[in-house]
Amino acid sequence: MKRMMFALSVLVIAALACQGGSQLPSVATPLQPVFQPVQVDPQSSAANQEALVTLFQSVNPGVVAIKTVGAQGGSLGSGFVFDAIGHIVTNYHVVEGSRQVEVDFVSGFKVYGTVIGTDLDSDLAVVKVDAPASELHPLVLGDSDSLRVGQTVIAIGNPFGLNSTMTLGIVSALGRTLDSMHETSGGGTFTAGDIIQTDAAINPGNSGGPLFNLNGEVIGINRAIRTVNSTDTGEPLNSGIGFAISSNIIKRVVPVLIRDGKYDYPFLGISSMNELSLPVIEALGLKSQVGAYVTLVVPGGPADKAGIVAGTKQTSIDGLLAGGDLIIAIDGRPVKIFDELLSYLITNKAPGDTVVLTVLRGEEAFDITVTLEKRPR
Repeated sequence: MKRMMFALSVLVIAALACQGGSQLPSVATPLQPVFQPVQVDPQSSAANQEALVTLFQSVNPGVVAIKTVGAQGGSLGSGFVFDAIGHIVTNYHVVEGSRQVEVDFVSGFKVYGTVIGTDLDSDLAVVKVDAPASELHPLVLGDSDSLRVGQTVIAIGNPFGLNSTMTLGIVSALGRTLDSMHETSGGGTFTAGDIIQTDAAINPGNSGGPLFNLNGEVIGINRAIRTVNSTDTGEPLNSGIGFAISSNIIKRVVPVLIRDGKYDYPFLGISSMNELSLPVIEALGLKSQVGAYVTLVVPGGPADKAGIVAGTKQTSIDGLLAGGDLIIAIDGRPVKIFDELLSYLITNKAPGDTVVLTVLRGEEAFDITVTLEKRPR
């Protein structure tokens, strides 16, 4: 777990809490609470607790600790058993630059592993181990497309080396994006999409570990946290904002990593602002408040070949150019923000596939068919 992703990716933000006091206007009747107090059934609470205990006992044998040694020293992460022939799934940044990979099972059994496939775009890696069948307890992958914000999720991993730690939270948001570890030729990075946001406590050492639903199915792999706090040694601490790679990305990518050692993502060849603010909408003269506004078209890329255009006219905002296409739908699916377009491409399309982009150019709306290519390596 190196670079900006030591143990978990760290994105530093400033958290500002604002409080304001004001007097409520006089009213003839007292204000009624929006929510009525919930009556807790002790028997139901005990049953829920027992269900969590049973879930942990069922899935924990499939969770592993991963210890690596590389040129920069050692690191610690998590992973899980993917199949009965010894494939272990973890984060790429857990094993990045490793010369030695040790996989520790909850039984106490330890074995060296070999990295056989890596994907810098999704931050996934596959490690192969030669272990007895009795040690290999494959976990079931769930359908991350069926997740809803507010659902309960459980993380199991090895934060700070504390093996088999279970934490509880909810799905905080869906369809997020993160910078990938795959650099572009221009010095930037490509984007990882279809990311689950959760408030389940994850910390350094949780990287690569599974995120479960209440059925005990893996619906994500914990990848990163956003934090403003750190330990005395500089390790990031949980702040209630964590990110996990969706299980449907795992389903697409991992079998190909096992077979080929790498995975090719679809490439559209555009850049866009994720969300449009009112000043930006006004400066660009857009006729819609939602969509993905094209700020850059890669010369010779798929979008360029299909006729997608970026802005060229100066606006009142420095560096913002008007006249570009606003993508409002992909294959008939509405696009409110750029993240939605990226998540759709990553989870549903492959190089060589075509997509139909509905664009607004000025006041005219029309469809453009684009043939996707591979992301440049």
